[in-house]
Formats: sequence, C-alpha cells, structure tokens
Amino acid sequence: MATNHDVLIIGGGLAGLASAIHLSKQGLSVIVIEKSGYPRHKVCGEYISNEILPYLEWLDVDVSTLNPTQLHRLEFSTTTRRAITAQLPLGGFGISRFTLDNFLYLKALANGCMFIEDTVNDVFIQDDMFRVQTKNDMYMSKIVLGAFGKRSNIDQQLARSFIGTKSPWLAVKAHYSGNFPNDLVALHNFSGGYCGVSKVEDNKINICYLADYATFKQYKNIEDYQHEVLYKNKCLETIFENSTIMFDKPLTIGQICFDKKLSVEKHILMMGDSAGLIHPLCGNGMAMAIHSAKIASELVLCYYSGQITREVLEKQYALHWNRLFNKRLFTGRMLGKVLQNKSLTNQLMEAAVNFPVIVSKIVKHTHGKPIKTAAKWE
Repeated sequence: MATNHDVLIIGGGLAGLASAIHLSKQGLSVIVIEKSGYPRHKVCGEYISNEILPYLEWLDVDVSTLNPTQLHRLEFSTTTRRAITAQLPLGGFGISRFTLDNFLYLKALANGCMFIEDTVNDVFIQDDMFRVQTKNDMYMSKIVLGAFGKRSNIDQQLARSFIGTKSPWLAVKAHYSGNFPNDLVALHNFSGGYCGVSKVEDNKINICYLADYATFKQYKNIEDYQHEVLYKNKCLETIFENSTIMFDKPLTIGQICFDKKLSVEKHILMMGDSAGLIHPLCGNGMAMAIHSAKIASELVLCYYSGQITREVLEKQYALHWNRLFNKRLFTGRMLGKVLQNKSLTNQLMEAAVNFPVIVSKIVKHTHGKPIKTAAKWE
C-alpha cells in the first residue's frame, strides 16, 4: 500500500501527463496509474492549437524538438459542395500521440513522477483521504485527478450520468504515406460522419474519422465502408486513393459520447475527455486536455499551500472549466447536429462559400486565446 504521494492521477494521456509534469515541477510527489505502456498509438485527430504553447514552454516541454508540422489553414467540404478554405487564427501543429505522449512521459519520469501500469477498479474518499484500488494493489492520496479518457470502467463505478446511454459513434484512425499539404487541416463531411486529415511528424498523414455506427455496421469491413460511404466525398476519395496505410490495420474505438459530463465527480477533478469531449470536427480536444491540466494543477497547488479548502478547490475548478470550455463544447454539439442533417449542411456550406468569414468565426468559437502562464484564483 502506497500512502506517501501528494497527488494520484488516474490515466496517463495528455491531461494526466501535463498535470504530472506541472505538479512535480512545483515539488509535489505524483503517482500516475495508467493501464498501458508507452509509446502507443491512440485514436486522435493529432492537431493542437498554438494556444497551449506558452504553457508547454512553462512546463519546460519543447515540442519543436519533435519536428511537428506547422498548420495554418483549414479546409472543409461535403459530398455535394466544393472545398472551402480559411486561415486558422492562431495556427497549430500536428504531432502524433505516439510521439507526444511518450515525450511527456519521459519528462514526467525525469521530474520524479512514479508510473504504475495497472487498471483502477475502485476509487472512493474516506476521512478526507482517497483510496484507489487497482487490479494489483491499493493506493492512497489526498488528491485524485481523473484523466482516464472518453469512457472507462471508472465511469461505471462512479455511476456517472452519461454512462448508461449507448452512443451511436465510433472513430477510426490510421497513419498514411502520400502527398498532402504540410500546412493544412482538412475536414471532409460524408453521410453519417466526418473525417479529419492533416500531417504529423516525419511526413506522415493522420486520417481520423467519426462514423455513425448504424451506417458503419451495414458493411463487412472498414475498406468496404470507406469505398461505399467516404468515397462519396470526392476530396476523401482522392486522399485515400493516393495514400498508403502505414498501420497493419486502422485503430478503432467505439461508444464515443458527447453528452455533458460533470468536471468534478465524487471529489475527483476530471480533466480532458473525462470532463467533456468536444466533437472532432472542432479539432481542439488535445489543447483542451492540456489546458484543463493547468487549471487543475494550479488549484491543487493552492490547496496544498493552505490557500483554499477542498470545497473551494472543487468549486473553483468547476467554475473555471465551465467558463473556458462550455461554449466550445456547446458549439461542437451544435455543429455535430448540423452535419448530421443534409439540408442544414448544404445551407451552412452555401453561407460559408458566400461569406468565408463564417468559417473563421466557427474556429474562434472552438479555440481559445494563448494560455497565460500565471493565474490568480479568487
């Protein structure tokens, strides 16, 4: 039984790793429980807005050493409308989760963080101390941060409100070799979903799409589905036909839920996708995960310095999460509904063709301003 860690983080994705680096940099002892080892591929759009660069710099994380692609333009198309383009207001960069997660993991290790490869089965608080039961051991900590992703057995154990709802969405992702503009993020709509395409490091093309399961299951395999459904969008047909997959087979993940979630559950501060999942068409989930880690970490440090109580910690985190991300998540849900309706999609595209500024405004509603590295908490 381990009892001497200030913070226990469940999940070692972007939010979990960023918070581990932040807290350990400030002198707290941190343990991260993650079910899988590093490095590994994950289903993800692999685009990050430049809004988080000041924070990464403060963490002493220099992503430029990973040679990410620099992304400045957005392209959007449907099966019936030609592609339109717009500038990304802040720009962003493309980096694979395989490379970035491992980079952050090694940084956290160098900071003195402890990593346990195990599965969490239960977590509860008793006498102001968390007990975290894994498959192999029990751990204790005053603070637990939840960074276990889109959907987990912990969500079921905590009886979170969204977990009983069956989701109609699944996602498919793979890396490809081929020709694609280095500075472009493309979003191509198709019947029952949408597909994001952009370059990551080493000239690889990341193709990741969200699909309606009811349509997807009508086909025998992914290849048939892509040829019969995605190829209806000529932009996607061109991309797939001129690219070669670099994976043995695409990665898939199901039961992707965009329902509202609480940012604090049973005294656990939820970060990243555990607190709220933005539609991939908004392309900014990675930046949101890292930003949420900053908010949680700063407040945890205030708690340990005696500035705030646990009650204030939880209220402040929920307040700042809502202020920063609720509008983004709402915009994502609304855009998702629009793109599921062919008539509304055509109207949106018609408006965007005639008034390209509409696309820029949508991007601004789903992205934030550059993160300030110092915060004052009220």
